[in-house]
Amino acid sequence: MESNKLYVGNLTYSVNEEQLKELFSQYGTVSDVRVIERKGFGFVEMSSPEEAEAAKEALNDTVFEGRTLKIDEARPPRPRSDFRRY
Repeated sequence: MESNKLYVGNLTYSVNEEQLKELFSQYGTVSDVRVIERKGFGFVEMSSPEEAEAAKEALNDTVFEGRTLKIDEARPPRPRSDFRRY
């Protein structure tokens, strides 16, 4: 894994940043956590790519708060000009 930032999907809307930090801190130092409200996903940044990989391997497809987590390496945001306008 090249990045230390993870996408965390399929979250329940009630999950908060503190809960995610606690969950991921079992696999290393959590640098940053961001939950996107009412969208069901968030981002967790670990202190190293190795820790991010360990967390991904351990937590992907596990049940947290009644939902099966989908964890992958976060992709960088696309520039605004790449979005299609209808």
